[in-house]
Amino acid sequence: MDRFSPHRLTVMENQQVNGRFRCLHEGPVALYELGYGADVSVYPGELPDFYNIQLPLSGSGTVTVDGTPLTSSLSIVGPGNRLSMNWNSEALNRILIIPAQAIEQAVAVRLGELPPGPLRFSHVLDDRNPAVRSWIELAWSFNSFAESPLSRRSVLGMRHFENLLIDSLLDAQPHSWSDATAGRGPAVLPSALRRATNYCAEHAHEPISVADIAQAARVSVRTLREGFRAHLNTSPLAYLKSVRLDHARRDLIAVARGQATGMVTEIASRWGFTHLGRFSADYRRTYGQSPSQTLRRGL
Repeated sequence: MDRFSPHRLTVMENQQVNGRFRCLHEGPVALYELGYGADVSVYPGELPDFYNIQLPLSGSGTVTVDGTPLTSSLSIVGPGNRLSMNWNSEALNRILIIPAQAIEQAVAVRLGELPPGPLRFSHVLDDRNPAVRSWIELAWSFNSFAESPLSRRSVLGMRHFENLLIDSLLDAQPHSWSDATAGRGPAVLPSALRRATNYCAEHAHEPISVADIAQAARVSVRTLREGFRAHLNTSPLAYLKSVRLDHARRDLIAVARGQATGMVTEIASRWGFTHLGRFSADYRRTYGQSPSQTLRRGL
């Protein structure tokens, strides 16, 4: 349950809760099944660092985002949005949880760089749109695969399925970077560079070197550097630093919002910044404020 935000749950009219919760899959993409068995109001507030996708199975409910009720509970809500939900006693939903980092990395592969701002999806998944309807069918297939014996034997197959869900969601559902990424699939970056950027994302907390990144990309260090310069206009270590800075910023914001604990020095060290002065300078240059300001303001 730690994949969900802290939230307030109100049971209507003193009803008896007869809830149901199942974890169908936990990985880079998580899938749950949840129903309360009573009329309830659920208030998570502002979502932190993941996208919450509601796929109703039965019953009915209303999803409200930033104070505006959506026209359908078939919805996707992401970081920075304030979410509240009302469900009746018959409501049962499948819930997909996709980390913001996974979405951003998929967009970065298409743009050739990390997106310069947050990605906002249109909140309603309109199943009258053939592409969206196909994606929803894919999500049901993901559920079937996650519950199959094969999913436990084929970890690589599950990872491919998770990536397929993320990439096809970016193509099916309108979002703030739709125009920039339209028609630009992962082939925009060479496969070696995709392996390198994925490795940086997955091992940012470890003391990795250019040689480690090159080995993961299955190319020489020289070829790796040339690829980063040609396609991303940066170096491998500068790219890794940007990923680590992004992680550090997320942690600082989480502390500021009361969702985690920690100090600037601890968070910097966690993401490989051993010199606090250089970390603060790089952070200010990237985000226009000091780490301590983020820690105080949560912005």
